[in-house]
Amino acid sequence: MQVECAEVSLVGDRQENQDRVAVARSPAAALLIAVDGMGGHADGAKAAAVATETILATFQRAPQPLFDPQGFLHITLGKAHANLAQLGTELRMEARPRATCALCLVQDGLAWFAHVGDSRIYHVRQRQVWGRTRDHSHVELLLQEGLITEEEISDHPMRNFVECCLGGNLVLPGMSVSPARRLQPGDLLLVCTDGFWSGLEEADIATLGAGTETVEQGLRRLAAQAVQANGRSSDNTSAAALRWAG
Repeated sequence: MQVECAEVSLVGDRQENQDRVAVARSPAAALLIAVDGMGGHADGAKAAAVATETILATFQRAPQPLFDPQGFLHITLGKAHANLAQLGTELRMEARPRATCALCLVQDGLAWFAHVGDSRIYHVRQRQVWGRTRDHSHVELLLQEGLITEEEISDHPMRNFVECCLGGNLVLPGMSVSPARRLQPGDLLLVCTDGFWSGLEEADIATLGAGTETVEQGLRRLAAQAVQANGRSSDNTSAAALRWAG
């Protein structure tokens, strides 16, 4: 499997980085991970770290190529949720560690998306965004109902209200797991936290890796652009990306 991968994580205008990103690879598969610890709750950084460690360990233990990619993603998010929920069993409900998460699995020339909350996955082809995940958030519901536009999401006063996340309640959260997407050489896949996408337009994200730019150069350029665009309200800004070569 021929892929080019990179990751970036900037603290933004925050005292602590509560994001975690990672790329896990084997000869048969690759997994992009973006986890955003929810800063309004206790131990957001610990929540992100535990979720990421759980996902990485599950991927590394799984026989590959994965027999059931969609099932793997669903089970893996469930394990991460259970471990985060366990962290908060002695705390009040509102204080329990929580996180949003986005996973992109690549194998056999196909990609599968899975996410909880407002961490996103983008598919870029020929300098166009061919698709992205739909956030589990209040503003995404408003967008789907036609009450706001895509451009109004980043400035909406309720943009940080997510409908579901990892951790908190013991009940398994709502999650989205996509069917397989067929990849073409040159396709780019991006997982990111809301601090990354909220400072960028889709047209900006579509420039990732364009021309002679490497994936790492593109991620760093876009992350810096997002931090600058968000200014004093910039959140932790993190992403991982993969270019499929064949």
